[in-house]
Amino acid sequence: MMKTYIAIIATLLLVGCGPDREPHVKSSMYQSVSPQEAILVQSGKDKGSCVRCGMNLVMFYKTSHAAEHEGKHYQYCSIHCLEDHLGEGVTLKNPKVVDVESLKLIPVGSAHYVVGSEKRGTMTRVSKYAFLDEAMAKKFQAKYGGEIVDFSGALAKAKEDFK
Repeated sequence: MMKTYIAIIATLLLVGCGPDREPHVKSSMYQSVSPQEAILVQSGKDKGSCVRCGMNLVMFYKTSHAAEHEGKHYQYCSIHCLEDHLGEGVTLKNPKVVDVESLKLIPVGSAHYVVGSEKRGTMTRVSKYAFLDEAMAKKFQAKYGGEIVDFSGALAKAKEDFK
């Protein structure tokens, strides 16, 4: 686990998210959007941070997931952090993922995930990007590679990432 956190810190420093820089500034990373484009569902002073690992949700927005637990809204930088929370036996309600095309949160059951594309992933070397429209997923796949799967397939791959 310590290696994972060291890798995260190294990545953030590499992309320009150090202590002397604003972490919410749009970067050149594919996962990033501008702060105005991001839909953040959490409240409070840490609403822009992944509830599990603390990574900046705007920087890793296109892989972002959200869900509810006991009346509280949570947002995760990736399917891995969502899976990590589920691994604690937590029952999450209304899970959603960001549609790469519209940047809106959509139900995970409606999503077509492209797994293993050339685009860099979040919290993993195997990327997982979701699309509401299957045609858009196929277009992304044709350009960047990967396999189209449903949420269960993407979640299974996320579980494999950190064995």
